[in-house]
Amino acid sequence: MNIKQFEYKPLSHYSYAIVSEGKMAVIDPERDPSQYYQYAEDSGATIVAVFETHPHADFISSHLQILQETGATIYNSEKTGADYPHQSFDEGDTLQLGKIEISALNTPGHSPDSITIVAKDGNATALFTGDTIFIGDVGRPDLRESAGNLKSKRQDLAEAMYNTVTTKFKNLPDAALIFPAHGAGSLCGKSMSDANSSTLGNERMGNWAFKEQTKEEFVNVLLENQPFIPSYFGYDVEMNKTGAENLRKSISEIPFKLNSSIDDKNVIVDIRDEAIYKKGHVSGSFNIQATSANSKFETWLGAIVKPNEDFHIVIESSSDLEGILNRVSKIGYEKSLKSVITLNEAEIEKTDILDLDHFKNHPEEYTIIDIRNKSEVEEGKFFKNALSHPLNDLRNSFDEIPSAKPIVVHCAGGYRSAAGSSILENKFENTKVFDLGEAVKEFQD
Repeated sequence: MNIKQFEYKPLSHYSYAIVSEGKMAVIDPERDPSQYYQYAEDSGATIVAVFETHPHADFISSHLQILQETGATIYNSEKTGADYPHQSFDEGDTLQLGKIEISALNTPGHSPDSITIVAKDGNATALFTGDTIFIGDVGRPDLRESAGNLKSKRQDLAEAMYNTVTTKFKNLPDAALIFPAHGAGSLCGKSMSDANSSTLGNERMGNWAFKEQTKEEFVNVLLENQPFIPSYFGYDVEMNKTGAENLRKSISEIPFKLNSSIDDKNVIVDIRDEAIYKKGHVSGSFNIQATSANSKFETWLGAIVKPNEDFHIVIESSSDLEGILNRVSKIGYEKSLKSVITLNEAEIEKTDILDLDHFKNHPEEYTIIDIRNKSEVEEGKFFKNALSHPLNDLRNSFDEIPSAKPIVVHCAGGYRSAAGSSILENKFENTKVFDLGEAVKEFQD
């Protein structure tokens, strides 16, 4: 069985291609389908099928574009209620892809409409589990209470996941390969392994969800300490249910201006390195860095900027344009992007830099804001008097922050605090706001 795994690291997303006898199927594709086209050409194969294990919450899929550009059939569960041309694919349905027999298991738990794709080639079995079974974990059950064709409470989905884990895979061999849609770093689960694949036998031995336990015990573990839900998740579920617009067309409509200024009141996202940002930026802008290919830019853009909230982006150079348009489109936010600009240096503000020695010697003279996630704070504070204001909610909770003292913002490594301090810098006109940045590591045990 010829299986190719594709990884998009910023969203910890895995997608797949299966090829047999000149035919190719794509599973859970990301927004840009070009890599699947290239792989089909390199393999001398024709894309005939696209499988969606469920309407994804954390990224936009290119399933509709692939249908339009290749003629491939989209397969998903009838329960999805998809608004695009598709073929329902549930338990009992099969598809022959060359020598490979492909079938479906209905595996609700992460969502009511989740399916697992089962591919068999002779004695070899591969399971494309979507967000149902991860390596070392299972998908979170709390993302479909307000989005999608089928809305379900987290308790109901957690119980459905218990039934899925205990009944749906029992007749499959230990040697069956497991290929999930996400790995460590994704917000679709809480304790995923760094491994990008496994076997069903290994998961039966090492995945907490497969151990002997009551339904109540399983549900309690699954529901506790799930990570925050970014604002854009429900938006992406709905867009994936409808099918996203062709990527090339969608991003081609966004204006780009060199050495420009912004004259409206919309949000401004400055993606440059925090050191460059602090030397000069547009008043009111948020510093969500996209300088690293692996940074979690998409996650924090979709957590800080709300769906359908118009915004602009500031880049360092015109050479950054194509890359940032593709990154914004990964979560479907290009529709709200009003322009991309490079800065007119006549209209910039500077950020004050923290006197680290003074802060170390006199921390009581500052209001310290911890913008890490709630679960991180519960594992331990770096500063005993720090106030917890998670970054994903900071634009809503800033008015609860005391402003009598200078404010120092920290996270765990410096990336998030650059964004958090820039948000607060724009909210407090008469209070100094400092970013502790990477220096936070000096205060960790």
